[in-house]
Amino acid sequence: MARITASVYTSHVPAIGAALDLGKSDEPYWKRVFDGYVFSKQWMRENKPDVIFLVYNDHANAFSLELIPTFAIGTAAEYEIADEGWGPRPVPKVIGHPELASHIAQSVIQDDFDLTIVNKMPVDHGLTVPLSLMCGQPQAWPCPVIPFAVNVVQYPVPSGRRCFNLGRAIGKAVASYDEPLNVHIWGTGGMSHQLQGPRAGLINAEWDNRFLDRLIAEPAALSQMPHIEYVREAGSEGIELVMWLIARGAMSDNAPRVRHRFFHVPASNTAVGHLILEEQ
Repeated sequence: MARITASVYTSHVPAIGAALDLGKSDEPYWKRVFDGYVFSKQWMRENKPDVIFLVYNDHANAFSLELIPTFAIGTAAEYEIADEGWGPRPVPKVIGHPELASHIAQSVIQDDFDLTIVNKMPVDHGLTVPLSLMCGQPQAWPCPVIPFAVNVVQYPVPSGRRCFNLGRAIGKAVASYDEPLNVHIWGTGGMSHQLQGPRAGLINAEWDNRFLDRLIAEPAALSQMPHIEYVREAGSEGIELVMWLIARGAMSDNAPRVRHRFFHVPASNTAVGHLILEEQ
């Protein structure tokens, strides 16, 4: 049977991708960010999964205001890199795993979660920046990736409770797949940041670190947090953190092993958070 052996959580700030692509990762401002992922890249080399299930949000590249799926699973064999207005990032295209993705879709939909099935879509920085942070700049990504897009851009957005329970359904689906695959599930986005309005630039480091504490130790209780608290305490874009609850919900009820924890402010105008949790 397939099994989820670890979960990874990281911010997906677009400026991080630009800094890497433009060769600025050793500049003093950015070096402090990238130093937080040195362990992570080595861990990835030593714990390479067969498949990554990557939870992220699209930034109006695959989906527009004309069509906004709450949850969308990519079932294609490959995904092109989106042009976000300044050309596609110079990173490898993403190879999918249609068989496992289709199995997860079948299982999760039968568990009463409505997913949108996507057979063709470009993937943007929400997905490629986490891959770059964890894998560096390879000629090809180390394994297939299943993109799982969540709407946290246009209200109404899904609750943390629904995301956590969806994660449980995804974990169940993976466990029922009849090949011995080692699967990692990643939750991306966040942490506290606001990009517009009178609170633009908001960062709440104390709240962010408490979120990390609770994500590790009490995720079910954390999932009950109402969306208005994310917005009030972590800024309008802080709601992206509900995607981390999908990844955490997919893990077992056993206390995870914390392999790495990193927090840094600022990266561009965002607080960067990062965790690697392993199943015991």
